[in-house]
Amino acid sequence: MSDAPAVPDSPDLVVCGDGLARPRWAASDPLLREYYDTEWGMPVRDERGVFERVSLEAFQAGLSWATILRKRPAFRDAFAGFDPDAVAGFGEADVDRLLADARIVRNRAKVLATITNARATVRLRDTVDGGLAGLVWSYRPESTPRPHRFADIPTQSEQSVALAGDLKRRGFRFVGPTTMYALMEAIGIIDTHLVGSHRRGSSGVWS
Repeated sequence: MSDAPAVPDSPDLVVCGDGLARPRWAASDPLLREYYDTEWGMPVRDERGVFERVSLEAFQAGLSWATILRKRPAFRDAFAGFDPDAVAGFGEADVDRLLADARIVRNRAKVLATITNARATVRLRDTVDGGLAGLVWSYRPESTPRPHRFADIPTQSEQSVALAGDLKRRGFRFVGPTTMYALMEAIGIIDTHLVGSHRRGSSGVWS
């Protein structure tokens, strides 16, 4: 937790040493700050990028995002850079390799789900315009939240519930409404940067 003073109109924002307001979760840890300042909430519209984030959000369930972020280079190495075609071709030997890899989260159900989701991603190319990225972005709402405090940020929405259901029908796993809401936040479909944060509106999607 940062010792920087809270921004007067939001107790969940702090002014950091560089004079910029950030949410408390991104105010002290250098890795989380870098992620917040450069990546979180910025639009991701390519298939591989969306597949990677769907996969990492699934692995994050029950863990901290900081843990996943620190392991992300290892995840990328273990899962062939999250190339859906490559991961879709993984077999039992790859599953055994992944479950023996101490650098990543060794959860068999999540490993198998990632392979299953890669195969579903490949199938989407023939059935949905824009494939996985096109499907996910088709659930962009008409408006975005304007949270002043963490308590103002929903954990799911009508769109994330619908997206989760759509993906499950298409064979995806570990894609519940809360996980999909986190995905929508992370890849810029919605903007849940706190009002007053220096990153509010940075995606350009809602400006």
